[in-house]
Amino acid sequence: MEHGLALANDDANAAERPVMKPDRSKEDWSPFADAELRTQSLDRLKYIPLFPSNPDSYISLGFNLREIFETSYAPAFGTVATNPGDAYGLQRAQFHIDVHLNENWQLFTQFEDVRAIDKTAVGPNDANRFDLRLAFMGYTQETDAGTFSARIGRQDFAFDLERFVSTRDGPNVRQSFDAVWAGRETETWRFYGLVSQPVQYRDDDPFDDQSSSDLRFSGARVERQLSPSTEASAYYALYQRKDASFLTASGDEERHVLDFRLAGTYAGFDWDAEAMGQVGQVGSADIQAWAFGARTGYTFEGVTWSPRIGLQFDMASGDRNADDSTLGTFNPLFPNGFYFSLGGHTGYANLIHLKPSITVQPIEDLTLLAGVGLLWRQTTDDAVYTLPSIPVAGTAGVGDPWTGAYAQLRADYRFNQNLTGSVEAVHYQVGSTLRNAGGRDSNYFRAELKVAW
Repeated sequence: MEHGLALANDDANAAERPVMKPDRSKEDWSPFADAELRTQSLDRLKYIPLFPSNPDSYISLGFNLREIFETSYAPAFGTVATNPGDAYGLQRAQFHIDVHLNENWQLFTQFEDVRAIDKTAVGPNDANRFDLRLAFMGYTQETDAGTFSARIGRQDFAFDLERFVSTRDGPNVRQSFDAVWAGRETETWRFYGLVSQPVQYRDDDPFDDQSSSDLRFSGARVERQLSPSTEASAYYALYQRKDASFLTASGDEERHVLDFRLAGTYAGFDWDAEAMGQVGQVGSADIQAWAFGARTGYTFEGVTWSPRIGLQFDMASGDRNADDSTLGTFNPLFPNGFYFSLGGHTGYANLIHLKPSITVQPIEDLTLLAGVGLLWRQTTDDAVYTLPSIPVAGTAGVGDPWTGAYAQLRADYRFNQNLTGSVEAVHYQVGSTLRNAGGRDSNYFRAELKVAW
């Protein structure tokens, strides 16, 4: 039976079909130049030939649809009166046109319509009615010395586990950048650099999003494949923001960032560790900030349900002295809302975080996770922060280090190549510092369906 969408099937051709990727611009539908592989009703729209003499010259169409039902009791622990507990829907619809002029040149454009349905407090991360999300020209050239690639235009960046530079897929509106990017890749090395202005989102009119020189992010990065299962990376970045505001400093921010990461797997073990240092200035204050994050685990291969025992540890600096001329509060840059949990309770600043977890896979397409997070402040002189880096009023300079604890349950299911779903529930129990500041325990629930074609 044929479907309107190119749904996955179990026949022999399925293994030969191109696959969809989280970054839709990296998909390769050129194998569909072979008409025998176009076995489903809309395959002709995945490969529309431009020049019949060149199979690498084609247009490919596609879309993403994400539907979410979300409830959040006591967002920001109930300390912000304008952001009450709520139950609402979130919808993200995206349509893209991917033009490959030949094996070297690509033009990629993605439009989106993002809406919050019955949400009381709608912020810039919740809604972005019909607008341009991505639009770039890309060039790729393969040589004996490696592969050279470059892009110019509106595009995505995501580094590693997306602790500090992400596409921000947790919130309804993702993060993109107006940028120039270029890199070279060999079998074991990858070098690239970028100059960008992060897009600032508005929801007043269609096509009103734009970047501004008030916020810039630039840098250079190197990656090394140490072995088939181990990789290392490092990058330098310059983060510049006008009129930045922190609890103990304000003014133009110029933050120099140095980041190192090591990740790999061996004999059932997996690990991913990253350290970042930040120096620079905010107004007249000198920046001295840092952070460290690590995830490690062991998977019992060959055991029923393939259980993985995991441990996550994170630590980020806070400002230890409000009266000196040094700012110690870490800036998480462009963090991923998925990294801790979807509840948005925890920002990556002034933080100590310890999270044991267990993940099991009862069947091939179902993954279940349960975890417990324990949180402290790195210094009681600074505030408790919620995602992305918002201080909770009344917590700086008072109370004890203990922030609270949360329990997280999550299930992910892949129905087929085109349809996935997930549910997540988080309960956060606040410590005395948050409770004395007017905070209270919080419950969060989210059910999500994603369709991709």
